[in-house]
Amino acid sequence: MEKILSVKNLDITFRTNAGNIHAIRGVDFELPTGKTVALVGESGSGKSVTMKAVVGLLDSNAIINSGEIFYNDVDLLTLTKKDLRRTINGQEIAMVFQDPMTSLDPTMTIGEQIMEGMFLHKKISKSEARQKAIELLKLVGIMEAEKRMKNYPHQLSGGMRQRVVIAIALSCEPKILICDEPTTALDVTIQARILDLINEIQRQMGLSVIYITHDLGVVAKVADFVNVMYAGKVIERGTVEEIFYDPRHPYTWGLLSAMPDLETDDERLYSIPGSPPNLLHEPKGDAFAARNKFAMKIDEKAEPPMFKISETHYAATWLLHPDAPKIELPAELKSRLERARKAAHYDGTTA
Repeated sequence: MEKILSVKNLDITFRTNAGNIHAIRGVDFELPTGKTVALVGESGSGKSVTMKAVVGLLDSNAIINSGEIFYNDVDLLTLTKKDLRRTINGQEIAMVFQDPMTSLDPTMTIGEQIMEGMFLHKKISKSEARQKAIELLKLVGIMEAEKRMKNYPHQLSGGMRQRVVIAIALSCEPKILICDEPTTALDVTIQARILDLINEIQRQMGLSVIYITHDLGVVAKVADFVNVMYAGKVIERGTVEEIFYDPRHPYTWGLLSAMPDLETDDERLYSIPGSPPNLLHEPKGDAFAARNKFAMKIDEKAEPPMFKISETHYAATWLLHPDAPKIELPAELKSRLERARKAAHYDGTTA
């Protein structure tokens, strides 16, 4: 498949008073044109930092040690922040953040904020920008769009504010939409509407979408491909079917086991033992070894490479080495995945 975005060997350190934090440790992933890719993992795994590097929003204490971020044929890391803002941000790649109140200016009307990017990038008249802003508000499902143009953010509900943020992101017709936990601050019913809205807009505009999330329920609903991140690395990647129905990394097993399931035999919701490593002190070997009950001696000494499972499915765990003992999926997770497979009528190739 044609790739619109490709991140290769991205490595980032942050300078802090306590020392240097090696937050991103060689991240690789690709976004196929017109598809949806999810970055999944616990807080601190590096999901948001990776995407902030793409749009040039890293904090001033960040050091990019190595890597390439290709948008089409342009390495974004070779551009200055000024060039990124002028040629890429907004009009080629747009980002929707999890809390709309931190994205919206409380002193500007909704209409002014939607039109602002158009004036900067599109060089159109005020009347044209106003008409397009009204159309965008209608596109994202806001009723009485002309009236809402005059409203300020505090006059709208949380769900409406998130719709406005999406309208702003779409105002310059980007090719890529990055959604950073776009439904975290919303109640469950509004979450579903926002996800459906983004899916519908993706179909209408031919967008390529990246979701940053820790919610596997969101991933199952929207993603074509999934990258599971842990301690600043992608440790498993594949199609959404491969990750949900044939996971191979013990960390992915833990994430899936921690999802609520009404039919589970467990009395308590599963949680992965321990905590992610402190990247002030970079772990030797496999970063997940201390929390992995299947860890072997080699996990303490050497970091596992990405083992190929299929043309689209890879995982970084020594359990996939030919000489490793054969470990079965935990019984409860295996039965849970079977239930999910039957519910989705999964036949081994398509969901």
